[in-house]
Amino acid sequence: MTAPTVPTAADHTDRATGTLLRFATAGSVDDGKSTLVGRLLHDSKSVLADQLEAIEHASQDRGQRTPDLALLTDGLRAEREQGITIDVAYRYFATPGRRFILADTPGHVQYTRNMVTGASTAELTVILVDARNGVVEQTRRHAAISALLRVPHVVFAVNKMDLVGYREPVFTAIAEEFAAYADALGIPEVTAIPISALTGDNVVDRSTTMSWYDGPTVLEHLETVAVDTGPETCGARFPVQYVIRPRTPDLPDYRGYAGQIAAGSFRVGERVVVLPSGTTTTIAGIDLLGEPVDVASAPRSVTLLLTDDIDVARGDLIVPADDAPPLTRDVGATVCHVADRPLTTGQRVLLKHTTRTVKGIIDEITSRLDLDDLSCGSHPDRLVANEIGQVRIKVAEPLALDRYADSRSTGSFLLIDPGDGMTLAAGMAGP
Repeated sequence: MTAPTVPTAADHTDRATGTLLRFATAGSVDDGKSTLVGRLLHDSKSVLADQLEAIEHASQDRGQRTPDLALLTDGLRAEREQGITIDVAYRYFATPGRRFILADTPGHVQYTRNMVTGASTAELTVILVDARNGVVEQTRRHAAISALLRVPHVVFAVNKMDLVGYREPVFTAIAEEFAAYADALGIPEVTAIPISALTGDNVVDRSTTMSWYDGPTVLEHLETVAVDTGPETCGARFPVQYVIRPRTPDLPDYRGYAGQIAAGSFRVGERVVVLPSGTTTTIAGIDLLGEPVDVASAPRSVTLLLTDDIDVARGDLIVPADDAPPLTRDVGATVCHVADRPLTTGQRVLLKHTTRTVKGIIDEITSRLDLDDLSCGSHPDRLVANEIGQVRIKVAEPLALDRYADSRSTGSFLLIDPGDGMTLAAGMAGP
């Protein structure tokens, strides 16, 4: 990728699907992210009348002539300021083309962990910059986190174009600089859009002052981008959440295994293996919303019925017999440390992978990532809050981990303090 993708509006006319898109926003302090989110909600008619009235009154009290749309997210941002450790403001809205869940993440460097939380389930990240400042340290940090989390789509919104005279060369230079950095990170798709969140240019409505730009607005791109969750190159995966044994007269022998399909599809008659025991059996039935079906796919929540009366419990993983992940007690991973207390070599932890939790110990912290220049400092003795590093973890029981690069759902895990249950780190298995 030598330049950011700037598709034409015509490329986006026939691709809306009405599906759900999860996306996260990220930007440095004062880049206008709150205003962008407010503008997106306001101009897409996703703000209730009483909310808009309250914003208008608050803006008037501040001596402003027009509503300050940034106030739409200020209440949730205030909650973060009360000391909540991991908090992301989620907003749901919908347009005729698609439904959205927006994760509004804070931009300051000390809240790197918040962005990791918000982007971990996102299919797209909107990274915002101020056109006067261009690509800054936090921009590179946000891009690096998006790459680490394998977010498949990035919108690069160059904001405050009104403050640089809506000049095309300014936008082009900033977009090309970011494209080069994103290319080095391995980000598969970047769409650069020049905007002014304050005036609404190219957010929902097309700008009349930037005729040189013929690509989509932010909302047009959000409505039409292909929805996917990144590379799911592993086979089907079903973490068992609950064993159902009703023991009623009409269902005396019913035994079902309930959970959410994490990847792929399962079908009746398919040979599967239960991990970590390695027992092989066949799917006898699939119940979906109380009705039998022949096939079910991720992310459906279903109940699987097996032909054999075998030992299956919460935390087990049901996978195709010919595509089982290897079992391991030595986990190599990238982790983002989210707790205020440090993560240290020799520390005892609980590792939670899907529905399975096992005891473990931090065997080694092999490196710490510098997100400014992507260099790695070798063998630090600890990781502190918001730092990202490579670790090795010895676990007491075998785990069926996929590489995070192959599956975001079954390649991720949490590290938990066994003493008080506090979340210590978010992990991504594999190199």
